[in-house]
Amino acid sequence: MTTFIIRRLLLLPLIVLGVSLIIFSLFQILGPDKLLASYVNPNVFDKLTPAELDALKEKYGLNKPFVERYGKWLFNALKGDLGWSQVGKEPVLKAIWSRFPYTLELALYALFPVVGVGIWLGVTAAVKRDKFLDHFIRIIAIIGWSFPDFVFGLLVLMVFYSVLGWFPPGNLSQWAEEIVKSPQYLKVTHLLTIDALINGRLDIFWDALRHIIGPVITLSFLWWAYLLRITRSSMLEVLSKEYVRTARAKGVPEKDVIHKHAKRNAMIPVVTVAGAMVIGLLSGTVIIEVIFNRTGIGRLAAEASVQLDYATVLGTTLFYSIILVLGNLIIDILYAVFDPRVRLG
Repeated sequence: MTTFIIRRLLLLPLIVLGVSLIIFSLFQILGPDKLLASYVNPNVFDKLTPAELDALKEKYGLNKPFVERYGKWLFNALKGDLGWSQVGKEPVLKAIWSRFPYTLELALYALFPVVGVGIWLGVTAAVKRDKFLDHFIRIIAIIGWSFPDFVFGLLVLMVFYSVLGWFPPGNLSQWAEEIVKSPQYLKVTHLLTIDALINGRLDIFWDALRHIIGPVITLSFLWWAYLLRITRSSMLEVLSKEYVRTARAKGVPEKDVIHKHAKRNAMIPVVTVAGAMVIGLLSGTVIIEVIFNRTGIGRLAAEASVQLDYATVLGTTLFYSIILVLGNLIIDILYAVFDPRVRLG
């Protein structure tokens, strides 16, 4: 186990370097002048003299060969200097960290219905195999898995906001934003709903909750359908095992057979899928945040791509790459914990 973890940790920087090298290479077609604009505050950039521009090109290696240019960028990145975000109007690293809590909060809220509903319905469908309830659940799952998330998001926005007026887009209402931005408001976790409770502001809590329900429904709909299908397949396989039939033959109550014998063993492959799903929830917020006009890393990356904000695109790509590698490492460790037969090296 220890050897495996060390090996994966050593692999992490290689994967991140590979991803950054690909994105870095693609953006070189913009030329030194446009690339330089991604490193400097535009208010300052317009006032720079030719000599100052040349000095900045030297600093970031924009007048050097490709290998030296990448080396310069990597050296600056390790110091935390990822350049200036034209979209966020602040340094890239600060723009990412200031938006990460909003994306994390959305993913966490989406995780509860996905895991809870997905596993529960998957087990139910397996137990009621080939009965009406099983067919009904499977049809809903197929619809959920087949529906494009951006189409479903637009439908949710249209029905629950435009028609019913229940769940508005954005992060908060204007009145709540003014209170949250005030110096007196404590920002302990930077998660809107949690900080609202810490500050004793139930009105802001409910407002933040109203704004996040629509994105949560959209983001979780696809993933709970997928988890449901995996859980059902795993349960059906376990229910056909010899030890389950033996337990039933011995007169063990069906409830105990399902929950103590079958469900526990069926969860082993589900854990792997659930772990990958957490990564998918974090990285899948790009379209959701754009549709629902929510502040977050996904929306930052989308707007940066449209505006050719080189520094921000590279920074957000690195961020998601690190999350992906760390997430996969955690998944493999959990898989070994749940299934001792697995040998990780």
